[in-house]
Amino acid sequence: MNILQLMELNAAYAAAIDTDRLEDWPEFFAPDCLYKITSADNHKRGYAAGIVYADSQAMLRDRVTALRSANIYERHAYRHIVGLPVIAGMTAQTPFLVARIMRDGRTDLFATGAYLDKLVERDTQLRFAERIVVCDSGHFDTLLAIPL
Repeated sequence: MNILQLMELNAAYAAAIDTDRLEDWPEFFAPDCLYKITSADNHKRGYAAGIVYADSQAMLRDRVTALRSANIYERHAYRHIVGLPVIAGMTAQTPFLVARIMRDGRTDLFATGAYLDKLVERDTQLRFAERIVVCDSGHFDTLLAIPL
């Protein structure tokens, strides 16, 4: 894995979420994967549970289906700003910032933190085997519906 491959993966990941192509989001992950959103404090303490937790690509697809058909929440969108990754073998740590844009146009700083990733290559494509989204704040908005 080189830095350009990871930067392209992160850019495509953020673009899929930011442009409401949520059905594409699970495809960035390996079939047997882990996706979790947690706080920096909980991560430091080694707590396994997260605000959002999925341990397979199928669970990620189910989450998207629920977002589209079952969950009721105020319409909003995200804008990701993704920093440069620090790579060690097939792991990486990448800082991020997410702004949330509400239907009325109000924009708020929604989340900051780091992606802690374990990556695999599948058919010459990088995929996330594990993406732990570690948010700097322990305060989570009830509108944490769309993936970070």
